[in-house]
Amino acid sequence: MTETLGFIGLGLLGLPVATNLASAGYALRVYNRTASKADLLVARGAHLAAHPADAALPGGIVVSLIWDDAALDTIVTSEGFLDRLGPGGIHISMSTVLPETARRLAALHAEHGSTYVEAPIFGRPEAAAARKLVIPLAGPAAAKLRVRPVLEALGAHNIFDFGEAIGAATTVKILGNFLIFSAARSMAEALALAEHSGVEPSAVVDMLTTTLFAAPIYQSYGKLLVAKAPAPQSAIPHKDLGLFKHIAAQVGSPSPIANQLFELLPHAARPA
Repeated sequence: MTETLGFIGLGLLGLPVATNLASAGYALRVYNRTASKADLLVARGAHLAAHPADAALPGGIVVSLIWDDAALDTIVTSEGFLDRLGPGGIHISMSTVLPETARRLAALHAEHGSTYVEAPIFGRPEAAAARKLVIPLAGPAAAKLRVRPVLEALGAHNIFDFGEAIGAATTVKILGNFLIFSAARSMAEALALAEHSGVEPSAVVDMLTTTLFAAPIYQSYGKLLVAKAPAPQSAIPHKDLGLFKHIAAQVGSPSPIANQLFELLPHAARPA
């Protein structure tokens, strides 16, 4: 495979995702705000782009995996990005952003003849490295068909198509993250009660995650909690719960659990 892809965003998830695309045979043009994060990929032959527009090829495919709505907006509206991607170009956005942001940016792409496809990803960095990401997908049918081999290099059996309406896949991602945060917090509270009551937490996890709650989220977080691994100081829960609360307010859907979780979970700084 010799097609060249643009890739923007080499954080904890972006780097293993880009690495897997390189391993799948794609040539890469990579851009990251902190250029040194691209060193491993450049050593493997990737071209380091000085600006976001330099990561795109006319009529080509560029993937972005960046922090939030503002960062994504900055990339898309940066000098020359949409002009260079141009007619026939496709931008695969893997970031977790508001559906309204996705729709607005999709309209900007359309004005330049290119297509915005949303494919936000579920999975921790180790799942990304193992090509086990879960990917909800939305966008025009022809564009989705063209980018499918790219997505299959990241999670071949875990791609779920939510139609052509931009905003659908990002909504699914925000809902899924809300459920993940809820499950992790509930399990932590339950295991703390078990331990204080003299019941072995590991035995509780072994039973519950192989019977009533035999799901990857409970299994993975259960192991981390039993091992008393230091809780990661991540800004993601507050960011994404904020998106959930924003959508709920827009559509008039009650969100008491999200509101409570937002207050309970610790704040952390945005990653550099």
